[in-house]
Amino acid sequence: MSQKFIDTNNQQWEKLPSFPETEILFLAQAVPRGSIHKLRMSAGTVIPVHSHPCDEYVYVLEGTIETGGRECKSGTFWFTPANTKNGSHKAITDVEILTIRLGEMGKFEND
Repeated sequence: MSQKFIDTNNQQWEKLPSFPETEILFLAQAVPRGSIHKLRMSAGTVIPVHSHPCDEYVYVLEGTIETGGRECKSGTFWFTPANTKNGSHKAITDVEILTIRLGEMGKFEND
């Protein structure tokens, strides 16, 4: 085994058809059906209230995002326990977040 390095500046981001103006960059799958990924949202983009059947950790890398009625700027970290409603997430500015999700995605309110 050896370390794996990813230069995220040279990777291809994927568009998320369910959420226009969002792009995702998968970095790793730490646990089955989970993911470590970066997410970019254009200003004004909203991801509706949702829950995951697993714990989720989020760190704001750039920009400002509102979640659960709280404004989170670059450097903010939040944790959401499994099966806890979170969001909606609204990009106040263009925003980039790093997410670690320890299991499957879950359901969104408009599913």
